[in-house]
Amino acid sequence: MDKNLIWNEIYGKSNELNTTLISYWKEYSSIDSWQFWFVLGLLVIPLIILYFAIDRTKLLEILFFGLTIHMLWTYTDILLGSTTLFVHQYFIFPLLPYALSISSSVLPVGFMLIYQYCLNYDKNFYLYSIFLSALFSFGFLSVELLMDLVHFNKGMNLFFVFLIDLGVVFLSYWLTTFIKNLRVLK
Repeated sequence: MDKNLIWNEIYGKSNELNTTLISYWKEYSSIDSWQFWFVLGLLVIPLIILYFAIDRTKLLEILFFGLTIHMLWTYTDILLGSTTLFVHQYFIFPLLPYALSISSSVLPVGFMLIYQYCLNYDKNFYLYSIFLSALFSFGFLSVELLMDLVHFNKGMNLFFVFLIDLGVVFLSYWLTTFIKNLRVLK
């Protein structure tokens, strides 16, 4: 098959998928549904908390750490969603990553505040991160499952999300530590 024919087929299916997602969003996840407002709250409320709680003396370091978590979780969520392993069924806008409020706000802000606390009080970041990951995975995500906001497929479960979350957080921590140490080498 010619590559142009394959790409035309991909474009067609992509347009069909986008049309279906927009129709779904209008019917079940638009501004007149409680799910929309819940997801919007998950985006806005943690950012407001962060604005008042962040240590401004370590602002760039903490924000870099949070940005790294946001980026890694967003890419991970796109992968999990496109393979239908872990699907967020309600979202702010259908053409943005579905878990935008979680990967842009809830998870980064939660871990940024833990990072800040551990930094300021010389606590074990790994221990606190494991606790928060467990809280997010087995607590918060369990509630989302009960509320039918998310769906697992193909064997995905809470424990795998917990492990993925730890991977994202630890990679973000190591990258932040690496960047901090580069500054010392100057």
